[in-house]
Amino acid sequence: MIVQSLRLGDIEVSEDKLITMERPVLGFEKYKKYCLIEIEELKPFLWFQSIDEPAISFLVVNPRLFMTNYKIEINSKEIAELKIDDVNAVETYVVVTLAETPEDITANMQGPILINTENNLGKQLVLVNTDFDVKYYFMRYLPKQENVSEQETASSAV
Repeated sequence: MIVQSLRLGDIEVSEDKLITMERPVLGFEKYKKYCLIEIEELKPFLWFQSIDEPAISFLVVNPRLFMTNYKIEINSKEIAELKIDDVNAVETYVVVTLAETPEDITANMQGPILINTENNLGKQLVLVNTDFDVKYYFMRYLPKQENVSEQETASSAV
């Protein structure tokens, strides 16, 4: 199917890659269908694109790429909602907020998005009683060679 995106144009996405959000992204509750779009030049970042609204997309990344000890606990209700049989089939992403300079790019570590890859059900969690930041300046802690260049950052912000 063709997914329209204001950022990326028309993108071909396999229907078996569509994600249904059991608990939608905060502030965007009426949008429940998404897909992950990988752009080679932006790896390891992905676009989490709304299927229903071309203007809604979020830059996301696997938080364990920069915080290896990032662990979240999910309760039995969340396991049931996502119909999780195998925890290894659950992918975790955090929403990234771009900035003018790479070192000011942040990730929301308190609002991870979980996706069960076995059935493409997802939800955004809101972590409470945690030391994780809503604005974690992760780029400041990466070795320089792993940083996204300023040119790549600027072009992805368009």
